[in-house]
Amino acid sequence: MKIVAITGSIGCGKTTLAHLVRDLGYTVYDADGWVRRLYYQKDFIAAVGRQFPEVIENGKVNKRRLRDIVFSDNSRLKVLEALVHPFLKQMFKKLKKRNAGYDDLFFIDVALLFEMGWDKFCDYVIVADVAYELQKQRVMKRDNISSEDFEKINKVQMSNEAKKQLADAVINTDKPLNLLKASLLCVISEIEDC
Repeated sequence: MKIVAITGSIGCGKTTLAHLVRDLGYTVYDADGWVRRLYYQKDFIAAVGRQFPEVIENGKVNKRRLRDIVFSDNSRLKVLEALVHPFLKQMFKKLKKRNAGYDDLFFIDVALLFEMGWDKFCDYVIVADVAYELQKQRVMKRDNISSEDFEKINKVQMSNEAKKQLADAVINTDKPLNLLKASLLCVISEIEDC
């Protein structure tokens, strides 16, 4: 089994790359999807409520309010990460154990790959990249947030420039899907030949 990580900063196109990989017939695990499911678990909601009581509304986490809090205060972000990261690590270990006997490529779509130290468990790392202004416009449009909110989020993440330095391959996502798919196929062919 080879584990290939797809990562990149917010708005750089890692999810688009992951969708293309799925379309090519490969298995892609979505760490963000794991986190989304986590927000429906009662134990997790209770843990968030103990640390961030102001974000609990009708037994649910107001994610927009939580985002505003943690991206305005790095110490609060660390508190949230301490709740989320152990769960993600457990899911990743299960993934590796469940697929250990297969001789296939398995992809994992994970934004905080380097921040969580998961790159050491991956055989190959692909970083999605795009020009900063396009990245900013994508996120502002997609999440309906202001330029200031984007800057807060982007500031607490590892820069895409730093991620690119640690990558095995960098794919610029500012191109039509057919060209993006061709770039991806070249990288996958290289991985399979390793």
